[in-house]
Amino acid sequence: MISERYDLWETGEYDYPMAFGFIPNLVGYLHEDAEKRPCILVVPGGGYCVVSPTEGEIVALEFYKKGYNTFVCTYTTNLFGIAPLLDQPMKDLSRAIRYIRANAETFHVKEDELTICGFSAGGHLCGSVCVHYEDVKDENPKYSAIFNRPDAAILSYPVITSGEKAHRGSFESLFGKDASEEQLSYMSLEKHVTPDTPPCFLWQTATDETVPVENSYLFAEACKANGVPYAHHVFSKGKHGLSLANEDWANGNFGGQYTVEQIKCQVKAAEEGVLPLPEEAVERIKKEFGMRKKETERSGEKTRIGEPSEEVAVWPVLADTWLKYNRKG
Repeated sequence: MISERYDLWETGEYDYPMAFGFIPNLVGYLHEDAEKRPCILVVPGGGYCVVSPTEGEIVALEFYKKGYNTFVCTYTTNLFGIAPLLDQPMKDLSRAIRYIRANAETFHVKEDELTICGFSAGGHLCGSVCVHYEDVKDENPKYSAIFNRPDAAILSYPVITSGEKAHRGSFESLFGKDASEEQLSYMSLEKHVTPDTPPCFLWQTATDETVPVENSYLFAEACKANGVPYAHHVFSKGKHGLSLANEDWANGNFGGQYTVEQIKCQVKAAEEGVLPLPEEAVERIKKEFGMRKKETERSGEKTRIGEPSEEVAVWPVLADTWLKYNRKG
């Protein structure tokens, strides 16, 4: 397997004020042979506050084993609520799609079989690009002529609506606490599905207490109304954030922690006095994301984060089978 990191933005292109040296990026998981393969681009969730490692490498490797060349996208987030994201995550993901297609020969991917796979807020980001891809232009001549519409999307327990069943935190990270009705409507994705929206595979649990299951129903209904190929699986029970819902996930074996790079850059800026944050907030963040030296030095210590679900864990098989018949280049 070939695994490398690729920065998405060149010098002078990226100016999010809370980056502190962070650059949105891809990490690839590529087969060593020259066979051109379909591509899965994994987009973890985290409420647009963090890019969760629980939905990153572990998912990319699952689809790698199924024959895909895969990537994980670490996009811009807004942990402290200081600088609203606006459309920066959409720009990041659109550039990621264009970057992969621009390098399709090098990566040995079929550029017309590129699926984005998002979780929670990452599902909202994927859905946003699915319905608003035409609005996201790229000024770099290397990428400006490359299509940023994915060929399909997997939306896993996605944030969809800004209405009654909204996950409010995601929208506050995007727009702040004083979002306009126009902004909220634009990002209420069920309102913007058209016949040109890529095919979508949705799954969620009926008992999700963080993002109400009505979110995935709303998007599925919009797909049906517009003739968009879709599948919608609602599993009987399970908490939010199940990722693969298998033993590796339950035991905290997620793989690479690189998706929290932006937070590490912010913690460093706070410790250097560049970012004014209370010391207790910095310590809390370091503890939450395993940045304390004494914690990183512990050997073999894992925290079990939940129970696996045999019912839910079938979703990658279902999605893989569905994609074989429903990608739309």
